[in-house]
Amino acid sequence: MNAEESAKHQRSISISEFFEKNRHLLGYDNKTKALLIIVKEGVDNALDATEEAGIIPEIYVRVSEVSEERYEIVIKDNGPGIVKAQIPKIFGKLLYGSKFHRLKQSRGQQGIGISAATLYSQLTTGNPLDIVTSIGDGITHNYKIKIDVRKNEPIINESEAKEGEEWHGVELKFLVEGIYREHKQSILEYLKQTAISNPHAQIIFVSPNGRHEFRRGAEVLPKEPKEIQPHLHGIELGILLRMLSETKAKTLSGFLTGEFTKVGRTSAGEICRIAGLDENSKPKRIKDEEAKRVLDAVKKVKLLKPPLDCLSPLGNEMVTKGMAKELNPEWVESVTRPPSVYRGWPFQIEVGIAYGGSIDSPRIMRFANRVPLLYQAGDCAITKSVSGTDWRRYGLSKKLEDDPVAVFVHMVSVWVPFTSESKEAIASYPVIIKEIKLALQDCARKLGLFLSGKRKEAHHKERIRIFDKYAEETVNAISELTDIERKQIEDKFREMIEKMTNKNKGKEEYEIITAGEDENGSEGRREAEGHRKEGSGTGVKIREPENRPSNQVTLERLLRRKEGSD
Repeated sequence: MNAEESAKHQRSISISEFFEKNRHLLGYDNKTKALLIIVKEGVDNALDATEEAGIIPEIYVRVSEVSEERYEIVIKDNGPGIVKAQIPKIFGKLLYGSKFHRLKQSRGQQGIGISAATLYSQLTTGNPLDIVTSIGDGITHNYKIKIDVRKNEPIINESEAKEGEEWHGVELKFLVEGIYREHKQSILEYLKQTAISNPHAQIIFVSPNGRHEFRRGAEVLPKEPKEIQPHLHGIELGILLRMLSETKAKTLSGFLTGEFTKVGRTSAGEICRIAGLDENSKPKRIKDEEAKRVLDAVKKVKLLKPPLDCLSPLGNEMVTKGMAKELNPEWVESVTRPPSVYRGWPFQIEVGIAYGGSIDSPRIMRFANRVPLLYQAGDCAITKSVSGTDWRRYGLSKKLEDDPVAVFVHMVSVWVPFTSESKEAIASYPVIIKEIKLALQDCARKLGLFLSGKRKEAHHKERIRIFDKYAEETVNAISELTDIERKQIEDKFREMIEKMTNKNKGKEEYEIITAGEDENGSEGRREAEGHRKEGSGTGVKIREPENRPSNQVTLERLLRRKEGSD
């Protein structure tokens, strides 16, 4: 084949045509996972829409088997609805949406998710997506939509408008190939984790195996994040050149202050001076080499960090409420790290740890912008950070092999660096891994203190059990050796036991001392006020206070009295 013949075969393809052949890139690589991805995209959109409209979410999901490996999926929400003109494009055109160009925390980012679900439906069953929606004006719109994969444009099979019922929201109905299973990466697990990271949402799920209701644990919506401009520290040369060619600013200084966040006139002037450019230069006339000098100058100018009102973390209270509501643990605690920045984009890490109770095995729950990440755990920065933590320092096994502990890690950002279009794992930027590890260590120290207290309590109970077991025999033996009345010795035994178990007092008559204190001071305090320091052995000892009255009779003095008489 010569060059002319080869040229005849060259043609462009649409994004829809590309993903028609490569649907695994969007997560549709098996029939079980496909059902999860469709539910995930629909629920994520519903949560985003309700929160932006200031509505507390109520979401209904139904998955029912209509024939062998063929399922009907219904997702309904109480959101603001969709205006008529936007319905076909939102559900029938890939890379169409409102979130890609906004620097603002949201679940969706690319404008692919829900339209890709439409594509999967028509690929596997040939059926269109059935949409019912209303914006609350008394008119309900019903559309049946497919995608023209050659043009990446919607095909409207049917459209109908009905007047009457006043409601607002969206109902989607898919008919797709799939296999329904309930396991650690199932729809049920996704919805359970969604209820943990979104405790303000009410979710009802009707599965082929029964009905599940996830009640809301909070009546307040999370803080609405605000949109921000990009930060100069995250801009690459190609993006800067495009922005220079598209800007409406008249001067280079105006471009820097108007198109980027936290750049004032003084900072803009300093950047221009270091780059050797006139701040009144026309942006569209800036050449490639001059733009490169601008970026080099940015590295030498101290700029403020991006504003943080574009982020909306859950907060410690919501994290603990969500985990307590769904996991029913014995103990739960959370930590929220201060915001940090990667590539000029702000992000924040939240960590929660729950222990015991209904938790019978270790589990790691990964989240990005309140969305559970169930697949590709090995490629995720969260998994690498958790596995890279030495949990032995906090009273657990090194790799959390058999511990009844649940670890919750949540990243919020205006742009989460996912490793693929399926949004299943977070890229391993060093600054992200560092922040996750610091949050894990901070929260794990609190768990270490709790476990240390449990161990001390267990030691107390075990010693009391031993004393009770041999008390009568010991009292009889001491009475016989000392010729002291049995009742007097028995009273001293009871007094000693009561003082050992009274852990609420600031100054105890007796103290249990254990070895193995780590460098964080989370285990076994060596001294207590009013006590003398005694050795550093690994055994359990009973320590007597220095300020015991001299006339107080002790077991040791009773024994010594007997020895003296002998």
